[in-house]
Amino acid sequence: MSEKHQVLAGAKLPPLTPGPHQKRIGLISIVACFGGLLFGYDTGVANGAEGPMAEELGLSLIQIGVVISSLVFAAAFGALVCGQISDLWGRRKTIILLAVLFFVGTLLVIFSPGGPEHGTFSPAGFAILVAGRIMLGIAVGGASTVVPIYLAEIAPYEIRGSITGRNELAIVVGQLSAFVINAIIAATLGGTIDGIWRFMFAICAIPAVALFIGMLRMPESPRWLVEKRRYAEALRVLKTVRPAERALAELHDVQRTAAAEKKGNKPIGIKAIVTNKWLMRIILVGIGVSMAQQLTGINSIMYYGTRVLEESGMSAQQAVLANIAFGVVAVVGGVIALRNMDRIDRRKTFLIGLSLTTLCHVLVGVAGMLLPEGSAARPIVILILVVAFVFSMQTFLNVAVWVWLAEIFPLHMRGLGIGISVFFGWTTNGFLALLFPSMVSGIGITGSFFLFAGIGVLALIFVATQVPETRGRTLEDLEDDVSTGAIYLIRAEDAEANS
Repeated sequence: MSEKHQVLAGAKLPPLTPGPHQKRIGLISIVACFGGLLFGYDTGVANGAEGPMAEELGLSLIQIGVVISSLVFAAAFGALVCGQISDLWGRRKTIILLAVLFFVGTLLVIFSPGGPEHGTFSPAGFAILVAGRIMLGIAVGGASTVVPIYLAEIAPYEIRGSITGRNELAIVVGQLSAFVINAIIAATLGGTIDGIWRFMFAICAIPAVALFIGMLRMPESPRWLVEKRRYAEALRVLKTVRPAERALAELHDVQRTAAAEKKGNKPIGIKAIVTNKWLMRIILVGIGVSMAQQLTGINSIMYYGTRVLEESGMSAQQAVLANIAFGVVAVVGGVIALRNMDRIDRRKTFLIGLSLTTLCHVLVGVAGMLLPEGSAARPIVILILVVAFVFSMQTFLNVAVWVWLAEIFPLHMRGLGIGISVFFGWTTNGFLALLFPSMVSGIGITGSFFLFAGIGVLALIFVATQVPETRGRTLEDLEDDVSTGAIYLIRAEDAEANS
């Protein structure tokens, strides 16, 4: 985005001066990001728990696949439904509901019974286990949509990227925590007691309680309050997270945009999408961005990293330990991404990230083709390249994608818009989770990563031609330009200026 557009975006608002509001925003982001931590832990814990679980409950490979993928498919449903619930009921109340779902889902999983003897199958126990995973999936999907919206709407535009991006950092911290806790539990309790996988899942209850208690003391999104015409409440909230003069000016800005939406009884939600070609276009672009993120194969690595490493030639024990490296570099990459989020344009980070991940895919495929099975170098080279892929993904793509999705949609359809986009992302994720083990078994590491590379090239073309920029602009300015299609004219002007 050109400097001209960034200056115009914030010209009508007083500057963001230091004050106690900074600590308040920090506290709100920490509490809300427990939702991201739960998201990460629940998607990562199965990576080490699936083996002991299958052994104790007598689960077949297809039944394990159902247990793992049920969370992912339920997350697609949760993303779609919870986004709309947050539009109607409020961001804060919806996050509190998600905390309850996380806690109850955890209880169902850890208390699901096995058969009468160790290693025997129980249909009732399997049903309870899957029900718990589905409940956790709904909560994970809801958190993936509502928490970024809440953070984006409460943060000032100057630091919106780094505040909203904290949720993605919390997700990878949750995944790393799952990998480390699984390794610790397996090393200390494995072989001495049955049901160690239940302890792995039980840890999830702690941040769920923290999220529930914390959000009871957090404010509602001021933009959602304005949408519901609760202006006095919105101003009270803004005064706790902005300087006084800025709070009043920002309230007037949000009121102006909300009033323009309601003028002439313009349709909102799904009706607005189907009657406005620009809103339909941005929904399709949002779907494309969300699917492109998943089609890099990042979650296939986070779910089945140990299988990829075993396929490369590592022993099972080596693979479990090496798998922690994926979590470590994801966290490091997330920290770097937060530092860059308010410095580098979203589109530029997308293009850099997709270029690097596609290059890593090609190199993994080449290594798998040139280094024969049994070669001592094969597992080491593939581990290094996959670690480079995860690092590139987290540094340039994952954080930026979630921030962009939370910014791009107008207020009256923000929950619905991100919900639809993330629904398609989670559905793509679900099919990859279901099919990736078979894909690696059938076409090997080489074929799998060459396939991801081909998809990466298509994603690069899509981002370069279709994705508009959002950095450095207020949500209200973005809303005006997205609704009228002017955001694509701005991108064209910037392209001409840079050529």
